[in-house]
Amino acid sequence: MKIIEPSFEIVRPHVGDGIICLKAIEKMARISHRAEDKQTEDSWERFIRAVVLQHGDWSVVEHASATVIIRTDRGITHELVRHRLFSYTQESTRFVNYKKRGDLEFIVPQIFKDAPNLDSTKWTESVAAAEQAYFHLLENGARPQEARSVLPNCLAATIAMTGNLRSYRWFFLARTTQETHPDMRRITIPMLAAFKERIPLLYDDIEPNQKQSISMAKAH
Repeated sequence: MKIIEPSFEIVRPHVGDGIICLKAIEKMARISHRAEDKQTEDSWERFIRAVVLQHGDWSVVEHASATVIIRTDRGITHELVRHRLFSYTQESTRFVNYKKRGDLEFIVPQIFKDAPNLDSTKWTESVAAAEQAYFHLLENGARPQEARSVLPNCLAATIAMTGNLRSYRWFFLARTTQETHPDMRRITIPMLAAFKERIPLLYDDIEPNQKQSISMAKAH
């Protein structure tokens, strides 16, 4: 049994390509007014501020997309896929034989970090027992898709997530608030910071840990 931390990797846009995304958005948006010839090397910032941020035309932001690979627990992946405008590919417990890969990986819930007086012994014991039950089933003829029935939600899973930049804005507004599951925030808050660094302007007004009513009132 191996305990790991959740993590993510922004596959695209690459570092330095955020401005390329915004230039592409500007190029597509200018079609509506046949103003393509007005685009210059540095007009993207003024254009995005005026058309998207001030005028509120977020539909043009759908012309650029991002892909993130996330390593989190399966309980959180169940919540991620509720965002239906994204495309997903997820590690399958039907096909992966974890016994062949060595120890299973689990993610300890955030609650044990937030409440240090809460004893994690029972959690650790139950996870270890689930792993042993899983191995036992495999050793006695069960296939991975059958043995997986004993695995808990804290089993680590990798999921790839692709969506347009407007969908990511909605995602961050919804999933970085006070009301968001603590284990979701372990991923979304640092991911929001990475998006802010990589893609200028579009996410700068989103503040993590706000009340959901305040966050969701913002333009999206």
